[in-house]
Amino acid sequence: PRVRSELLVDLALEGLPDDPVVVELCCGVGAIAAAVRAARPDAEVWAADVDPDAVAVARRNLPPERVLEGDLYDALPRALRGRVDLLVANAPYVPSDEIAFMPSEARDHEHRVALDGGADGTAVQARVASGCREWLAPGGRVIIETSERQAPLTALLLDEQGLAVRALRD
Repeated sequence: PRVRSELLVDLALEGLPDDPVVVELCCGVGAIAAAVRAARPDAEVWAADVDPDAVAVARRNLPPERVLEGDLYDALPRALRGRVDLLVANAPYVPSDEIAFMPSEARDHEHRVALDGGADGTAVQARVASGCREWLAPGGRVIIETSERQAPLTALLLDEQGLAVRALRD
């Protein structure tokens, strides 16, 4: 994972039960899922992304049958409902109008779908939060990477789902 996403991996590995089910949404190349799988070979790890190019690369980094193309939860097998111990997402969080101001290595080389978080940067995160309860196992956790500016909004989205929320900064 990129340096700024290493915290997600560290948090993901904290407190996982034996034989956990882990899902990475908005997986990109599947770096977070691959890191969790490498550290926890007992984990049943799944990954999903809407971008077919990202999915193609993620299928080289993970068991290809566990990398699914589709929009968030729509991509996942229904058999995972209520079984996910950890849901992790580095969902797009750049406000649409601010993509033009990003460093060129991001705005010129990343697909827009990987960057565009909607008007306030939380549109995709809101969809992750609103669907998480039906997929989580009892005691399951959600980890979402976001920016310092969006963190209070992201926390509110998860709080509204009845989840206990803590924000960590790296």
